[in-house]
Amino acid sequence: MRKAALLVFIAALTPQAAAAKGGIKVLNSIPETYWGIWAPSTGACTDGDKTTITLSAKTYSGPLGKCDVASVSEIPSPKGSTYSARLRCADPAQAQKKTPANFIIRPGDANQISAGPGFDSLGAYQRCSSDAPAMKQ
Repeated sequence: MRKAALLVFIAALTPQAAAAKGGIKVLNSIPETYWGIWAPSTGACTDGDKTTITLSAKTYSGPLGKCDVASVSEIPSPKGSTYSARLRCADPAQAQKKTPANFIIRPGDANQISAGPGFDSLGAYQRCSSDAPAMKQ
């Protein structure tokens, strides 16, 4: 009887798990819309400011260090897709060793994003350069 109940429980959850995963796309790079320099404020858009982040197709540079993008997951939502990048960051103590890190990007208003290593640590950023690709609304 317990085995039957367990099988019914698993069968009930399996379609929901498959449907939830079905909307996630795995990308090879950060979308072009987000390439450029981002900062918490316009005053931080100066060279060398440690709070800025620089994004390109396959690289991240910012508070997490200098990182390569291993993969990016695109998760659809009503307010625009959320992106979760899996990074490999250079360890300053050991030049050959790369440590894994996560970086989340959520769209905001025009040329604004929320970004950070986790949902509990997302911060507001705005685009520093005006010659970067425009954000889609």
